[in-house]
Amino acid sequence: MSHKNSIVGICRYALVVVAALTVPLAVASPGVAAPKGEYAAFAECPTSNAELAACIVARAEGGAGGSITFGNETVPIVNTQTLQGGFIEEESGAMKFVGAANGNTLTKTAQKVPGGLSGLVNCTEISNKEEREKCEAIFENKLTGVNATVELAAPASSIGLNEFNLETEMGTALSLPVKVKLENPLLGNNCYIGSNSSPIVVPLTTGTSGSLKGKLGKIGSRAEGGILVISEDSLVNNTIAVPGANGCGFAGLLNSIVDGRLQIPSAAPKNKVTLNGTLEQTGAGTAREHE
Repeated sequence: MSHKNSIVGICRYALVVVAALTVPLAVASPGVAAPKGEYAAFAECPTSNAELAACIVARAEGGAGGSITFGNETVPIVNTQTLQGGFIEEESGAMKFVGAANGNTLTKTAQKVPGGLSGLVNCTEISNKEEREKCEAIFENKLTGVNATVELAAPASSIGLNEFNLETEMGTALSLPVKVKLENPLLGNNCYIGSNSSPIVVPLTTGTSGSLKGKLGKIGSRAEGGILVISEDSLVNNTIAVPGANGCGFAGLLNSIVDGRLQIPSAAPKNKVTLNGTLEQTGAGTAREHE
C-alpha cells in the first residue's frame, strides 16, 4: 500500500476511544462546503486546509466497541465514539493530525458505568453533612446512574499517528491525550480522571501491549476504491498509569471516595483500553471533488 492510500490506524473512539458511537456524525456548519454522497462520512474533514493529505474517520462501534478499565472498574463501549479529521504529511515523513472542521474531533459520547453511583460512592463514608444528605437524597430518588465520557484533553495536533506501525502491528499507531468525565448530579459538572494540564496519554497499538493483543483488521474499499476501509480492527493498551479523580462533588470532597472505589491512582498493568471498530480514509483532493 502507498503511504497516502493505506488507512491510518485511529481509534473510533474513541476515543475513545475512541465520538458519536451509534450517533450520526455531526453535519458541517451551514454554508460550508462538505463532502457529500458516499463521502458524507467525511463531512467534518478540514478540507479548507490546503496542506491536508487525507481525511480520516475512525469509529469505536457500539456493541463490540471494546472497553476501558481504570483501576478496578471496567466500562464497556456500547455507544459508538468517533475520531475524525485529517492529516498533513510533513517533509520528515511524520503525520500531523488536523482536527475536525467543526472542532468535534473526538465526539463526547457517554458510556454507562456498570453499577452506577452505588458502585462508586457509599453515602455513609461522606463526612460532610451537606454532601452526605445530598447523596442520600439522590439515592432515594434513584438518580444513581453514572456516565463516563472520554474527552480530548489537548489540541488535535497532539494526537499522534503512525501508519507504518498500524500496518505492521508493531509500536504505537495512535496516541490519544484524554481525560475521562464522570457524570452524575452528586459528582457535579467537573468530576474528571485526568485533566488538560495532566492528560492521560494512551499509546494504542494494533500489536501487543502487555497482556492485550490488537490487530490490523480487514482491508477493503468502497466508493469504487475512492475510500479505503479497515474493518474489525482492534487497538489496545495495557501500559498506562491512571491518576486519581479531581473536581468530584463540592470542592472536590468526593475525590478520595471515588479514588477508593475505583482503586486509583493505579499503575499498569491494571489499566486496559481496547477499541474495536472501523477506520475509513480518503485523499483530501478526492474529498474536495465530492463537496
